[in-house]
Amino acid sequence: MESRNPSTPCSNCGSPALVVRGVYPLTESGLPNVTLVNIDIIQCDQCGNKDPIIPRLNELFAALALAIVKKPCPLNGADVRFLRKFLKMTGEQFASYLDVTKSHVSKWENGADPVGGQSDRAIRAVTVCLGENLKDHIEEIVRTFPDIEDKIREVMYRIDAETKEVEYA
Repeated sequence: MESRNPSTPCSNCGSPALVVRGVYPLTESGLPNVTLVNIDIIQCDQCGNKDPIIPRLNELFAALALAIVKKPCPLNGADVRFLRKFLKMTGEQFASYLDVTKSHVSKWENGADPVGGQSDRAIRAVTVCLGENLKDHIEEIVRTFPDIEDKIREVMYRIDAETKEVEYA
């Protein structure tokens, strides 16, 4: 990591902290598999705290939502929760678009029930149709539906914090 500014106060303890360019696991997204690259991080040597400096957070989450709906395998519960929250919907509101109960949405999000194929595609379509800055991708996403695999697998996302480009791993 390269140091960029030696005099930024730590948000946790107030000690002087360095701003470094590096890699940051974006656990704040609610997804365990998202890493930001090319990001400035306030890093405190005193208490060990690390705070990312995330420019254009809404654009970052839109890029992540688009990457999730483009992934070539079924959505998992964490994906569904992220997409619902990205759309700023309650479980009840989201369920009404999918013609299911809010209990069903909750079971998907908590991993108690897998998301069925039709619901998976409906979730992707609703997200792209209603998601901020995603409408231009409707045709592209729908055309990927026949290529979605049956097997659930973990997909890792690496997002460039500056360009918002996403790499799958």
